[in-house]
Amino acid sequence: MNLRKYLVLAGVSVFAPLGDSFLSYGMKQVGNISMRNIPDLLLAITNPWVGIGIILLLGFFATYMTALSWADLTYVLPASSLGYVLLALIARFFLHEQISLTRWLGIALVSTGVGFVTSGPEVTGRPPRHLANDGSVATEHS
Repeated sequence: MNLRKYLVLAGVSVFAPLGDSFLSYGMKQVGNISMRNIPDLLLAITNPWVGIGIILLLGFFATYMTALSWADLTYVLPASSLGYVLLALIARFFLHEQISLTRWLGIALVSTGVGFVTSGPEVTGRPPRHLANDGSVATEHS
C-alpha cells in the first residue's frame, strides 16, 4: 500500500469522528428537533458547528468512496474504525462526556482487531469489474 492510500484511510478515520463531534456539539446548541418538523431541521443546518460537521462528514464520504474503489469493504471498514479511538478522545476531553471502562475496553478490542485486518491484503482475489457501455457491470470473464 502506498502513501496515497494511507492518507485516504487516514482521511476516513479522521473526517468521520471530527464531523460527528462538530455535529453533536452544534445539535446540543440547537436543542431538540423532530423529523416531523422539517423547518427546524433545515434551520439546524445554519448553526456553524452543524455546518462544519456536515462538511467534514462529506469529506468522510468522499474519502470512504475513494477507499472502496480500490479495496474491499471488509478491509476499509475495520481500517477506518481507528476513528472510534479518536471519537472517544474527542467526546471525553472536548465534549466532556463520561465514557465507562466497558466502552474503553470495547474501543481497545476494536483497535486490536484492526491490526489483524490491516495486516492482510486490501483486495481479495476477484476479477476486475468494468462498466459496460450500457451501464451494466461486466467482468473480464463475461
